[in-house]
Amino acid sequence: MKCNKVMLESRESAATRLKDIIPMSQMKSEDWKVIAMSSGGLVIASHLTKKTQNKIDFLFNAPIYAPNNDECEVARVSESEEIVINEELVSSFGIEYDYIYGEAHRKHEDKILSYTYRYRKGRQLIPLKDKIVLLVDEGSETGSKFMLGLKTVLAMQPKAVYIAVPIIPKAVLEALEPLADNIFYIQAIEDYVQTKCYYENLDDVDNETIEKLLGDKN
Repeated sequence: MKCNKVMLESRESAATRLKDIIPMSQMKSEDWKVIAMSSGGLVIASHLTKKTQNKIDFLFNAPIYAPNNDECEVARVSESEEIVINEELVSSFGIEYDYIYGEAHRKHEDKILSYTYRYRKGRQLIPLKDKIVLLVDEGSETGSKFMLGLKTVLAMQPKAVYIAVPIIPKAVLEALEPLADNIFYIQAIEDYVQTKCYYENLDDVDNETIEKLLGDKN
């Protein structure tokens, strides 16, 4: 796959650039709660909050793929069993909603619950009622994680929900703007490829790092 020009050196450098866009003094004084949507987003969140007391957490979620196609994501489920569905794909493939809901339940039981027990010792997501929430990720190819994050967090009755993401497709940005109170980003890209194409270094985040980052800020 042909990648576009590399724009970011690492997750740490991306976080540094985001700090010039996010109102950091406001984030500190208003005690925003920072929620990562992926392991890479967790690393960026940890850099954003390195010199603050803002708590960070991980909203565990899992993709649901089309039958017999483990590369085509048609929906996504969160740890609270909220679901977002790509209606266009589900319709075009003729996928039954019973399949989506069944897979969502299976992914929740088999994967997401094991994540919460491993990384949070079974505790629930930090309380977000009447709080300002910042959803963070390293990129966004389809917007499904942020859509799911917004749906899950809004059900918890926050005061406001913001998004921070270094790079984002223009189409996804336009879809998210009416739903989030604000979106902080470095660049919106017209022909977005894969997130890894825009980073010089985007190594996998190991389990020990996830456990440490969540332990340090909770």
